[in-house]
Amino acid sequence: MTALNRVPSLWTRAGTASALTLAAVGGSLVVPGAASEAEAATVATRALQVAASKHGSPYQWGATGPHRFDCSGLTLYSYKKAGKKLPRTAAAQYNKTHHVSASHRKAGDLVFFHSGRNVYHVGIYAGKGKIWHSPKTGEVVKLQKIWTRSVWYGRVG
Repeated sequence: MTALNRVPSLWTRAGTASALTLAAVGGSLVVPGAASEAEAATVATRALQVAASKHGSPYQWGATGPHRFDCSGLTLYSYKKAGKKLPRTAAAQYNKTHHVSASHRKAGDLVFFHSGRNVYHVGIYAGKGKIWHSPKTGEVVKLQKIWTRSVWYGRVG
């Protein structure tokens, strides 16, 4: 009997508490009423992983992947691969997100750089004050510390 064939019998014998433990550790857990938050966390985590996987890809103005990106092209591509559609530009992406404060930001949230009321750059928050982004011509997708306080945060819903 292969490991795959044994899985159903493991679940049958495990009992409810053990099954929940197994699901929480080894897979996804479905809890009524919590699906939207769990789904959002999964999508954000996946988008962050996609962005990180593009480390070293060259910047190209107007590019949306899969090998070259501009800033909003990277966020659009990453979230598309995670199952969510975003508009094309950083400003339009800002307008489509749920705005959150810096104290409530989470990994996978979008980080919008602004001058006054104008959004000019976007990246994906990686935690610990860092973002994955595609900075500018001559550079590549990279993880970088946020260099200014002129940022807003948006959560993709």
